Amino acid sequence: MADITRRLGWRHLRGAPTAHIRHHRGGKLLHDGPGLSFWFRALTAALSEVPVDDRELAMTFHARTSDFQDVAVQATVTYRIGDPALAAARLDFSVDPDTGVWRGAPLEQLGTLLTETAQQHALDVLTRTSLSSALVDGVSAVRERIAAGLAAEPRLPATGIEVVAVRVMALRPEPEVERALRTPAREQIQQEADRATYERRAVAVERERAIAENELASQIELARREEQLVEQRGTNARREAEEHAAADAVRAEAEATRSVRLARAEAEGVRAVGDAKAQAQAAWLKVHEDVEVATLHALTGTRLAENLPHIDSVTISPDVLTGLLAKLGAREPE
Repeated sequence: MADITRRLGWRHLRGAPTAHIRHHRGGKLLHDGPGLSFWFRALTAALSEVPVDDRELAMTFHARTSDFQDVAVQATVTYRIGDPALAAARLDFSVDPDTGVWRGAPLEQLGTLLTETAQQHALDVLTRTSLSSALVDGVSAVRERIAAGLAAEPRLPATGIEVVAVRVMALRPEPEVERALRTPAREQIQQEADRATYERRAVAVERERAIAENELASQIELARREEQLVEQRGTNARREAEEHAAADAVRAEAEATRSVRLARAEAEGVRAVGDAKAQAQAAWLKVHEDVEVATLHALTGTRLAENLPHIDSVTISPDVLTGLLAKLGAREPE
């Protein structure tokens, strides 16, 4: 929108660099170009402002495929006005000299023209395409057809419009159809997820089985080694017992030999002592062979007295004394 100010019955217009201003007075073109700034009188001036920048026109329309399914087309057309004079001549771009606001709606007319033209060519493609094909390859096909149709449309160059780019963002079926179409894919994805889960569980089970087998093999190996250890311990114990038995036998044999030797030595000693005693006794007897009997009795009493224990006192009871006296009395008559 042009910037217009008032000064004592005059108006001053200041346009933007992207706005093409055309100023007529009395049917004569006085100013023509973008980004102009000039004074004018409101009663005699005819002003037009044509935007020359690139503009985006978003459009959404419905179409029906060859299998009678409704789809929504979302597209964007980028256009610009390449010939402002021609566009101002074909469409009403005049502005109010007091406010600078368009008196009509030229951009809406351009939008309607572009939308209807794009929709016509999109419908022409989709009516010969099934829903499945449209959802797979429909975006590129519709974009190419709309771009070709707009380039070949004679009304656009006649209006001074140039199409810069065409973009088709999406082709969307109805929500119920879209949910129905998503169901097989979701089921397939779910099946893939379930299969992946089962495979992961199978791998986990296989790993657990391998771990269990390794543990069992380890236990078997451990048991085998324990068996070898027990057998070796038994062998060692048996060998140790045999060694102890052999040592005990040697010790017993040595003890027996020593006992025999001691017994022999003791026997020899006893025999020697006996022989010595016998010889002494024989000598003693030989010495006393010619001694009288009374002398022998006296010697015997002396030896007996030497071997008797020491007696401090002797108590003689009346009974003993009576017996002794009786024995003495009985001997006297002899």
